Amino acid sequence: MLQQTQVATVIPYYQRFLEAFPTIEALARADEQHVLRLWQGLGYYRRAQNLVRAARVVVRNHGGQLPNDPEQLRGLPGLGRYTANAILSQALDQRLPIVEANSERVLCRLLGLRGNPKAPTVRQRLWDAAEILLPRTRAGQFNQALMELGALVCLPSQPRCPNCPLEERCVARQRGLEHKIPKRSLPPRTVDTQEVALVLRRKDAILLVQRPNGGRWANLWEVPHIALQNGESHKRAAKRLLQSIGYSAKLGKQLVTIRHGVTRHRISMVCLEAFHQGGRFQSEFYVQSRWTALGRWQDLPSSSPQRRLQASIIGRAGK
Repeated sequence: MLQQTQVATVIPYYQRFLEAFPTIEALARADEQHVLRLWQGLGYYRRAQNLVRAARVVVRNHGGQLPNDPEQLRGLPGLGRYTANAILSQALDQRLPIVEANSERVLCRLLGLRGNPKAPTVRQRLWDAAEILLPRTRAGQFNQALMELGALVCLPSQPRCPNCPLEERCVARQRGLEHKIPKRSLPPRTVDTQEVALVLRRKDAILLVQRPNGGRWANLWEVPHIALQNGESHKRAAKRLLQSIGYSAKLGKQLVTIRHGVTRHRISMVCLEAFHQGGRFQSEFYVQSRWTALGRWQDLPSSSPQRRLQASIIGRAGK
């Protein structure tokens, strides 16, 4: 949960998660949709799916005990070198290095590395340095201290060098390069994307569709939506969307516009109301569909923009 998410955000999710799945066996038996529902709001849902898959591998291949061998641990779904080493060094005091965003910055400045830390050669130097610096004991505490040093002192834009215990040993500080190291990659160009979404109604139910097991928001549920093509109006795109899922419907009014960002995409999703007239679900993209009562919409795991849409539609219905 702490990968790419802050501690304060994680704590209530962590507590609810352990209440629902107190053991690896309980997680291995869990329905993935239930896991995703509890994870909802943390984002990066692939992490939750990998947790379930890893638990099943541990139960099937390791007798329900998390392996303490680095190679075996890295073989579990979702566990790379950093995560596996963090677990083993901090939980079992194994002498294993870690390199993540904060410690990466500390090491780059300490060693005066001016190259891009994402480049393979620089990356390898960082891992080598992290391993050399490890003490013989309390490796987990050292790793945690290195991360905290980066998070609290060796800051990206305004490093607090006078407060740093490594100031006299830091090459970047000695050479006046602390504001230039590490080298930053140019941010990707933002792409504006226009989408249309359909709140398709059939009596007291709305149509929800499930995304495929792969890519963005894997296996989550949503109202169908599609990106506009060049020069296409929202209504024309909505009709194309209906054809792509096998339904005919009468288009209604615009309900709300949801704006959100995904990686480098800045998305504006116009949500239209539609009324079912006929057809049968078929889609080359969505895995399955479900007609769901408005009050049960929130029972299914969905992405943050979809939950904002839920709140808007359910709020309108309650007025």
